[in-house]
Amino acid sequence: MSSSNSNSAVRLVVEEMLAELHAKAGCERFGLTRESFSVILCELGTKYGAASESDARSFLLSLRVDELALARACAAGQNSAWEIFLTKYREKLYLAALRIAREDSAARELADTLYADLYGTTTRDGHRVSKLASYTGRGSLEGWLRTVLAQEYVNRYRRTKRLVSLEEESEEGVQFQAPQPEPVTTADERLSRATDQALCQLAAEDRFVLSAYYLDGRTLAEIARMLGVHESTISRKLDKLAKSLRKQIVAALTKRGMSRRQAEEALEADVRDLQVDIRRSLTQETPAAPFSEKRVEARVPEGEG
Repeated sequence: MSSSNSNSAVRLVVEEMLAELHAKAGCERFGLTRESFSVILCELGTKYGAASESDARSFLLSLRVDELALARACAAGQNSAWEIFLTKYREKLYLAALRIAREDSAARELADTLYADLYGTTTRDGHRVSKLASYTGRGSLEGWLRTVLAQEYVNRYRRTKRLVSLEEESEEGVQFQAPQPEPVTTADERLSRATDQALCQLAAEDRFVLSAYYLDGRTLAEIARMLGVHESTISRKLDKLAKSLRKQIVAALTKRGMSRRQAEEALEADVRDLQVDIRRSLTQETPAAPFSEKRVEARVPEGEG
């Protein structure tokens, strides 16, 4: 089905189910109109590949529409929604921050920073910028918030490490060295596109787990502590994600004209050759550092076809 037909299918189903979903989500409590909620649902259905009316219907029914409405109303600046949000999640956020930071003042600072990002204290092109606008309703809002909190903690670590590294390099005169030449691109552009597409479609928690483990070198235990789950859960998730990503990328490559064998061979390319910023695709901030110098086959192990 073409992209335009897919969009039409999503719009038709959203129109058909809008009254039901709007009421189920309690949008009236949050000041979220039917028109606004319809736009949100159409964007999500299109983004996550609801290619037919049946797919769109199943996708919409799978969403946590009550939490989606609350998050998006907060992002839109509805004070009534923000009051409900704080009542429900303030204590949970602090406890999650304390589990990550392990010290009261650091935990409160981490949680307070996140509140500002969630509320949207900055504007861009005349519009408020709130992290809650990126919540999709595909998983629980509480789980998504834990992931965002953990990501903010990791981002702080990266920034601190970057500043320390710069100071160390300055002392050693490294900043005066000639820059290394850019690597020559040899990987097929189709692999870059397929990889970027697969990573960008991941849920926030999945992106965080992959980023923390593969890009930042966090241990399974550290990631589990940040997200409030057992270490074995993270281990299983990583294995499942790697196999799923491999299947998605291979499928995308075959759709782009490769044979199955060519697609499998393409996955053995060096990540440094790809025209895609892996870190940007996996993390919630725009990075300054490139993906680690390891190979795709180490990241995406063999799985059943």
